[in-house]
Amino acid sequence: MKKLFKFLLNLLPRPLLIKLSYAFAPVISIFYRGNKFTDPIDGKSYRKFLPYGYGKIRENALAPGTLSLERHRLMWLYLQRDTDFFTVPLRVLSIAPEQCFLKRFKTLKNLDYTTADLYSPIVDVKADILDLPFKDDEYDVIFCNHVLEHIEDDSRAMSELYRVMKPGGWGIFQVPMKYDREKTYEDFSITDKEERKKHFGQYDHVRWYGLDYFDRLEKAGFKVEQVKYYEVLSKEELKRYALSGNEILPVVRKL
Repeated sequence: MKKLFKFLLNLLPRPLLIKLSYAFAPVISIFYRGNKFTDPIDGKSYRKFLPYGYGKIRENALAPGTLSLERHRLMWLYLQRDTDFFTVPLRVLSIAPEQCFLKRFKTLKNLDYTTADLYSPIVDVKADILDLPFKDDEYDVIFCNHVLEHIEDDSRAMSELYRVMKPGGWGIFQVPMKYDREKTYEDFSITDKEERKKHFGQYDHVRWYGLDYFDRLEKAGFKVEQVKYYEVLSKEELKRYALSGNEILPVVRKL
């Protein structure tokens, strides 16, 4: 199973993977039903989750029903328990929207929810993050998760996200990080897919972020909170929801 997932992830273009996952998720969800792991996004339980990973394959990473990963489930719990995201009127922008959130956020009556991306087949607006087609101070909340590691000029992308966020607005900008690295590692001369995979963990990444990622966000104007939500959750919850025990949520605010 792990070899099959790795083969498909590396062989198929991401837009095609997105379309295929929508078709096969319901069938896989039925096959994996059980009571060992629970996906907090839809509340369904499974005997195990699916393996996932472009480099090292992680066991019990991908929830069969929503196709959520560890980072998605962590973010959902934070939004549900520590914010008013699900209750107050908000204009929300999601860059490269997560499939596990898309339909759920679209149906929430309190949200005016817009999705944008340059390549995704499931978004509302085709947009380049380096030149977003939105007005200044337009959105209350912005999600931009696992996008910036693909962008060479990430400082310009951060500035664009800051521009379109309302004063008083907030967002979550997750990226792959190495928490044992102080400085971000990037080398734009590396363009070969296999070399990028070797250096950055994935064929379409251009960097590994270090702890200075938070400084980069602050230089763009954001006030950054490093939310260690795994410290709030119990050991039983971390295990039940199959969460990482060290991922920091970068919660940004525009004052």
